[in-house]
Amino acid sequence: MAAQHPFDAHDLAMMDRVSDPHLAPNGGEVAFTVRSTDWDANKGITSVWLLDLSRKGAAPRRVTDPKLNASSPAFSPDGKTVYFLATENESTQLWSAPVAGGVPAQVTHLPLDVDNYRLSPDGKSLLFSAQMFEDCQTLECTRERLDAQKKVKATGRLYHRLFVRHWDEWSDHRRGQLFVMPLDGASRPVLLTKGIDGDVPSKPDGSNAEYAWSPDGKTVYFDVRIAGKTEPWSTNFDVYSVPADGSALPRNLTAANKAWDAFPLPSHDGKTLYYLAMKVPGFEADRFGIMAMDLATGATHEIDPNWDRSALPLELSADGKTLYTTVADDGNVALYAIDVAGGKPTKLLSDGSVMGFDVAGNRIVAARQDFTHPTDLYTLTAQGRHLAQVTHFNAARLADIEFSRAHWFTFKGWNGDTVHGYVMPPVGAKPGKKYPVAFLIHGGPQGAWPDEFHYRWNPQTYAGAGFAVVAINFHGSVGYGQAFTDAISQHWGDRPLEDLQKGWAAALKQFPYLDGHDACALGASYGGYMVYWMAGVWNQPWKCFVDHDGVFDARMMYYATDELWFEEHENGGTQWEHPENYEKFNPLDHVKDWRVPMLVVHDSRDYRIPESQGLGAFTALQRRGIPSEFLNFPDENHLVLKPQNSVEWHETVLAWLKKWTGPETPAVAPASSTTAETPDAP
Repeated sequence: MAAQHPFDAHDLAMMDRVSDPHLAPNGGEVAFTVRSTDWDANKGITSVWLLDLSRKGAAPRRVTDPKLNASSPAFSPDGKTVYFLATENESTQLWSAPVAGGVPAQVTHLPLDVDNYRLSPDGKSLLFSAQMFEDCQTLECTRERLDAQKKVKATGRLYHRLFVRHWDEWSDHRRGQLFVMPLDGASRPVLLTKGIDGDVPSKPDGSNAEYAWSPDGKTVYFDVRIAGKTEPWSTNFDVYSVPADGSALPRNLTAANKAWDAFPLPSHDGKTLYYLAMKVPGFEADRFGIMAMDLATGATHEIDPNWDRSALPLELSADGKTLYTTVADDGNVALYAIDVAGGKPTKLLSDGSVMGFDVAGNRIVAARQDFTHPTDLYTLTAQGRHLAQVTHFNAARLADIEFSRAHWFTFKGWNGDTVHGYVMPPVGAKPGKKYPVAFLIHGGPQGAWPDEFHYRWNPQTYAGAGFAVVAINFHGSVGYGQAFTDAISQHWGDRPLEDLQKGWAAALKQFPYLDGHDACALGASYGGYMVYWMAGVWNQPWKCFVDHDGVFDARMMYYATDELWFEEHENGGTQWEHPENYEKFNPLDHVKDWRVPMLVVHDSRDYRIPESQGLGAFTALQRRGIPSEFLNFPDENHLVLKPQNSVEWHETVLAWLKKWTGPETPAVAPASSTTAETPDAP
């Protein structure tokens, strides 16, 4: 075995990523996706794999050629065939392969890409989503228009409503729509979402969890947010039903709730529809409660009203008495079973983070990860017993890597509430020695730092580079109850800052290897906002800052971002109605007090927090004479996803941290006489 080395960014980029497990109906096989890295091509390559769970110690086998970039596996009802999406000749279609072994074959030959799909309960029909122009009724109509557009030399784009752009794409006036067709190709696809002005599934991250077949195959359920002119400031998704033959228009089942209703799941007898629902309109991080609707009467009730966790997604046990879901939960992403009759939650798997799961018969398969283990598959019984790891995809890569170990701690934060965080020493830390610190601030802000193997903000990359890590799950974080999450709204700059300050002080007191005078703070998205905010109001302890895709000017952020519902909820309304709320914690207003060297990273295809925010901050730094650098990725969105870009990001960030920490740290004079003198902690 090779000598062990600390974990680094190249290790991170090259890890195989296991995801999306699906059990055969009898639970004997699991199909799943593995993303490997093509370093030279600077991209990930996905393949579909199978594992025979009935044979102890069986090795997983790849079903698809990597050139097909296959994903989204699903079994036929008899378990003899695995279906998946694959791309050939720039067209993504449904393919299949025999589970027993054989050559994959293309099933559909549609004029448009298949985005996602579900097989009917009898395995004879395909329900799928494709991107169609708003005024088209057939796939062919959209294909003809796309082909015609290629011949037009003019490049202007005319819009009459928002979204003009969303996440990382400009709108071309196409929407995801649902179609149904026989798998044998005996008839053409039928449009089911006639008259639906919205995307099914939702963009940018929607999946086939947003639509479902009834058990008898006669009805399709789906959720959608009707667009109109209000889409960018609305979270009013509703669940609809539509006959599977397209003989009638979709019918809204949840119109009474003006907040988010989604993820329909019919009961096995077809009499009840389970789904998830929020209660607060215009809020994307409200608690998802588990609802049950009597399909005969339309009456609804919440199954878990007293459970202070937000569920997503849902799966149903074989006997129909138990629902399974994952939730953010005290620094983990846990798998739970919920009793349908009484709503009692039972924790089945709580260590680390469950990133996906499936249930068949008495077997559950879970995709699990933690700080020192990338995702692999584990099996357990439907009652949560006999946990066993069944894949070991990165075993060879992990064999010569030395990881750090996280230590969780708690302290009293804002309002006297208990706040959770962790500290991670650098790899190879020696007793009695102090080490520079990377103080990580998570995004969201309704997010968290759980026990996970994060493929972008992975604390092990800092620990491996010689830094101790401190991470705080401040007010606004998920997994600690809805009131804790809600506390950050309209309080971006005070309550979480108090938690960060008190958490920093508590960590320094409890972990003596942290050098409180040799530390840098880093964050992305909301974490980037907080870095800009700290630069003006809490800059005294820090040697440097790193800001990735952060909010620099809260006022202009409202007018430039894509999703307005987020800004309006977090600031208590529109900017013109409540300008004082947008100025209360606006980093731009404190630039006169900036003094700490800062690296700014901002990506050109980030339409959530547009590039001008980072450029504005860099302009302020340069004009004030503060040491600063600007790293831009023209081909990335709000995230840095390409392997070589990820490594460059890490190398640039770590070089910046090393430049400003350590015994040879260059002295930096205050940029002005108005430097903030906020103490290290209250």
